[in-house]
This record gives sequence, C-alpha cells and structure tokens, in this order.
Amino acid sequence: MKELQFLEEQGVSPKLIQEVESFRKAHTVSDEVKNRIVKPPIPFYGKEILEMAIAALLQGENVLLSGSKATGKNILAENLAWIFCRPSYNISFNVNTDSSTLIGTDTFIDNEVRLRKGPVYQCAVNGGFGIFDEINMAKNDAVSVLHATLDYRRIIDVPGYDKIELHPAARFIGTMNYGYAGTKELNEALVSRFLVIDMPPLTETVLMRILKENFPDAREEGLKHFAGLFLDLQLKAQNSEISTKPMDLRGMIGALKTVRAGLTPRTAITMGITNKSFDIFEKEIIGDIVMTRIPEEWTRDEVF
Repeated sequence: MKELQFLEEQGVSPKLIQEVESFRKAHTVSDEVKNRIVKPPIPFYGKEILEMAIAALLQGENVLLSGSKATGKNILAENLAWIFCRPSYNISFNVNTDSSTLIGTDTFIDNEVRLRKGPVYQCAVNGGFGIFDEINMAKNDAVSVLHATLDYRRIIDVPGYDKIELHPAARFIGTMNYGYAGTKELNEALVSRFLVIDMPPLTETVLMRILKENFPDAREEGLKHFAGLFLDLQLKAQNSEISTKPMDLRGMIGALKTVRAGLTPRTAITMGITNKSFDIFEKEIIGDIVMTRIPEEWTRDEVF
C-alpha cells in the first residue's frame, strides 16, 4: 500500500504493516467523516517509536506520548491516525476544558433539547482517533469522564441520554510536555489507562530528513547549518543554560520559508528563533549560538 511505503522504507516490521492493512480493511470509514482523514504535513521518522505505537494501537490500547518540546509528539499522533486510515479528532486541553466540552452539552434545536455532540462522543461513534493535546493540563472534571472511555469498559455514559459503546476502531492518543505553564502531574488512574512512550530528542539524521522533506529545493549544506543550530539550542536547553522557548522546530521551518521568500538567513532566524525568548540575557546566549552557525553575510543563495 503506497500510503504505508514510508514505514517499509524505515524497516518497520512487515508483520505490523500487514496487520495495519488488515485493520484498515476491517474498519471502513463512513463518507460523512472521510474529510477527517488528513494526511500529515511530514512523515514521522523513528522505526522503534513507530513500532511501539502501532503494536499498542493494534491491540486496542491507548497511547500517551510524553517528552520535551520539539520531539514530534503531535506529528506522530497525526501520522498514526493516517497510518490506520481513521478520522482524527483533536482536543486541546486548557483551563476551560470540562466534561461537556469533551462529551457534549444540551442545545435547543427545532423547539426541542438535543445533545450537541463533543469530539470524544463523535470519535467514539465514528471509530476515530482522538488526540488529547497537552493532556496534563486537563482539569479533574474533564479527566474523570474519560476513565470509563479509556479502560476495558469502552463506554461513554451521557447523563440523560443513552450509554454509548465505543466503536471497535476508536483509539485515544495523549500528548504531554514537561514543565509547561499550567501543567500538572497526571492522575495515576488516568496514566494506567495508557501505554506510555517517552519520545527521544531529535537527532541530526532525523532533523535533516524533516528539513529535506519540507524544503526539497534547498542546498544540503545550508540545511546542515540550520540543523546544527537547532541541535546546539537543544543541547543548551537540556543543560538548563537556556529555556525551551527558542528550541522551536516550527519556528525553524517558518524561518526557512521566509529565507526562500527572500529574507537573509540571519533576519529569518531572528524572527523564528531568537525573538521567541523575551529575556535579554537569554537572547544574548542565543545570538552567540546563531553567530557560530549562520554568518551575517549570508543571503538566500547560500540556502536555496
């Protein structure tokens, strides 16, 4: 299957790929929600992580992706939904997310009270993959309604409405960053309902593949300088010399896009990386790192 070719290229177990193909054939998707099957902007690279996640999901388990910033948690979650050919439902947790946000709430339609179905309800009915983004920001009220949904019972009991049994293809993938403002330790009962994958930091090989995927028209030598800058920042953040704010892969990709549009690499990096920090001392450290990787005299031609 062409859509699974990138798994074969990474050497993912042929048995797992075969089981994924069987899963896709066994669980078709209704026309109403086919627009929710979205191809990710880039493939996820990491054979071992892919094998762990695929094996867990094939066995009906839910997966929690934990790790620091810029380790590809959301990209992996999107890739998994695409690999299994399932409609995806993204739920971003914040301080206002409660049980009615997830399951649904009463609304008035055609002179009668009806349930406005939330993303978890829709995911359960349509056999989708629910992606819980920043699950460690969830309030207790929001988490409590997930317990029966995520464990062996696989049900949603909506007060005043029917008990909903999860579609056999429905799965849930949580993502969490360490140390973000507003995050907290996850409830033990909630963690027990997931298999946890600790996402490793990006390596140069993986980073170069991501950059080449996004910028096939770029010079390899130019991309190596940008990849080296990101890895330098990653190391500084791991050693607690700087915060994780400038360690921003989206910012790096955004900066390269503006270079392609005509900005100088140094100006682009200032917007995409340096200015992500609002601490004057940290900015100086970042500026020193940038100087060693991206010469000020560089123009667009050094990268594209």
